[in-house]
Amino acid sequence: MAEECNHDCSSCGKSCAERKGGTDFAAPLNAASSIGRVIAVASGKGGVGKSFVTTMLAVAAMKRGLSVGILDADVTGPSIPKAFGLSGGTYRSDDGIEPSLSTGGVRVMSLNMLVENPSDPVVWRGPMIAGVVKQFWTDVHWGELDVLFVDMPPGTGDVPLTVFQSLPVDGVVIVSSPQDLVEMIVSKSVKMAGMMHKPVIGLVENMSYFKCPDCGKVVNVFGESHADELAKRFSIPQTVRLPIDPSFSAAIDAGAAETIDIPDFERFAGDLLKS
Repeated sequence: MAEECNHDCSSCGKSCAERKGGTDFAAPLNAASSIGRVIAVASGKGGVGKSFVTTMLAVAAMKRGLSVGILDADVTGPSIPKAFGLSGGTYRSDDGIEPSLSTGGVRVMSLNMLVENPSDPVVWRGPMIAGVVKQFWTDVHWGELDVLFVDMPPGTGDVPLTVFQSLPVDGVVIVSSPQDLVEMIVSKSVKMAGMMHKPVIGLVENMSYFKCPDCGKVVNVFGESHADELAKRFSIPQTVRLPIDPSFSAAIDAGAAETIDIPDFERFAGDLLKS
């Protein structure tokens, strides 16, 4: 049946053309909210700095005068609140659950705001985690946003599938690193987005290089960049390389993400938001 489709054609004896009808998994947005665009930030593997990229996309959009939100769908490893220096719980108003507000006005909803101790592990099965992500869309009072960024968990499992099927994702930004296995990682993310009929609008190669602050020498710590090559291969219109910079980590650890200035990335974000 259509509702049992896992998009793996090899697991099914029927072709898509033989299936009758279909199931609409779209979840209704909170009734008191209006969101112009939804952009998902994804990666085929963990440890590439996806939450950092999500954070900086939101900061760049905020600097452009847009009203911005972040839905932290990385339920088992939520780190967005720390980047903005947000702590403590949230509350429910007549319009729904109210997201926390950063110093610069970015609205953030994360599981870390709903649990008693943010350092405790979230030991839940996939369907429960996916259900929470849907509730962040349906029950949170986002208000009027120009753009909502969704920080996805790594991989292509339950939660990414829920986000792509339940939220009206307008575009996907893929985060990678320069290691040799990156082609496989990016390929998985691009193919999943394609299966879900979501356009990949940007590629961020994080930890791409280190620039010595004393002599200016550039060192490719994790190998040569693959960003331009991959962007061309997968027809990704926008790409940017981010350096390894200890000041970025220091600002995130201090909850001061909004003080980070990355001119190349802000130009990338500007082009992304205009497309």
